[in-house]
Amino acid sequence: MVEINDRKLPVGIQSFEEIRKQGCLYVDKTDIIWQLANRGKKYNYLSRPRRFGKSVLVDTLESYFLGKKELFAGLKIMQLETEWVKRPVIRLDMSRAGAEPETLRSYLDNAFRQYEKEYSLIPNPTDSLTDRFNAIIVGSYEQTGHQVAILIDEYDSPLQHSWKTPHHEACTSIYREVFAILKADDKYEKFVFITGITKFTQISLFSVLNNLSNISFDPEYAAICGITKEEVLRDFKPEISRLASRNGWTTDEAVAQLTAYYDGYHFCYENMVDIFNPFSLINALADSKLKNYWASSGATSLLPKFVDDIEIRLKDFDNCPIDSDTIETSDVTGGGAELFLYQSGYLTIKGYIEGIYLLGIPNYEVRKALYKIVLPALTLQTNAQVISTQNMLLYSLKLGNLPEAMKCLKALIADVPYSNKKLASMDMEERYRLIMSTIFNAIGCRVEVEKMIATGRIDMVVETTNFVYVLELKLSNNGGIDAATEQIRAKQYAEPFKADKRKVIALAIELDDKGKGLVDWKEV
Repeated sequence: MVEINDRKLPVGIQSFEEIRKQGCLYVDKTDIIWQLANRGKKYNYLSRPRRFGKSVLVDTLESYFLGKKELFAGLKIMQLETEWVKRPVIRLDMSRAGAEPETLRSYLDNAFRQYEKEYSLIPNPTDSLTDRFNAIIVGSYEQTGHQVAILIDEYDSPLQHSWKTPHHEACTSIYREVFAILKADDKYEKFVFITGITKFTQISLFSVLNNLSNISFDPEYAAICGITKEEVLRDFKPEISRLASRNGWTTDEAVAQLTAYYDGYHFCYENMVDIFNPFSLINALADSKLKNYWASSGATSLLPKFVDDIEIRLKDFDNCPIDSDTIETSDVTGGGAELFLYQSGYLTIKGYIEGIYLLGIPNYEVRKALYKIVLPALTLQTNAQVISTQNMLLYSLKLGNLPEAMKCLKALIADVPYSNKKLASMDMEERYRLIMSTIFNAIGCRVEVEKMIATGRIDMVVETTNFVYVLELKLSNNGGIDAATEQIRAKQYAEPFKADKRKVIALAIELDDKGKGLVDWKEV
């Protein structure tokens, strides 16, 4: 058995060469990559959420096309590739191009200048970016006698970040102009691969390259990025054992926790293989801790741009239908909130029936992140105010300290339903339910709203590691605390949870009917 300290996980490394030279653990997908490069189409587009391994994939393709055979020793591709031709590769990383026409031009100018130097090309001072791109493609082909591989990573970054700003149109027209050349230079190109998160179909990449094959939904590429359950169990045994022993879990419990936190992505309804978010998984295994890695790495900055009223609509996204045309071909700017949430990794495919996809939140990490984002907007308090109270609430719920927990809850819903205009269309009890379930979700409890049982419907069930809280809410003008207590007893709300190993606590909660928050509570 390898001593655990000798195994290096590729935390934060996006270079295939570095992963291989440093002897980091590498989940071998080179057989799929070879198929893509040799058996697939010439022009390919792959959409995956951020931090999902797209850049490592692009980097691996680059090493392959440059003929760096030594980096692939021992990998599956060695059974498939026999020639190892060294080809010219032109690679652009658009995430470095900013969100304004000046930064975009300057990035392309610098990138092209390096390739001109490499191939001793001297552009005319009057040459446009398009002319220069063309000269690099043709020049590198003529000098090497080999067709070129063109790799464009995170193509949509400048478009996403400039969306809804005055710069978007100008950025779009640079794209139209520069990338139109890819189609014209067809005969010099061996392979063109473009990655992104969201799809902007208005730009030339999609309109000019009408033969661009979108492989994002293809069954054979469902697992080209991310890590499957099978790969986790095969490649990370020592790390899973370490996580288990640190937390006092069995190996199976550790796998179940990792699955609940980071798994649950599906990218193709014909191949519903479960996929883990690789960024979160590798960080969690390296640290032996379950935390929100993906969300805290800046995954959330664009949400407000693409999703209106997310704080009220959040519960609609848990099981939402979207037609296949929208999800597979639509432009993100007109495809609605669900499309953006799917492409950026907040929703994933849960099912498919006759041309309709069913989307839902993939896992615990994403659910918690989403609810955390909307909480300040819902409670109309700043993030800093909310966070310390939230932490205290979670701590109290985990210890079963009810007086302290109720004090925190009271502080979090002090005046909200009254002052938040967006909630005006809901009746008061519904507003309270939305706010309270959001609070409990954001601190990482498991929450079920309006849970049906044999005797009736429980307002809310909130679970922590050691406790199950059964909540009945009543407004002051609707019988308040006494009516809530009576209902819990009469309908035996705590009964279905008696078999649970955890302690069950039933709480009657009275809420002010004018929206002034929590009036009283009582353990039943």
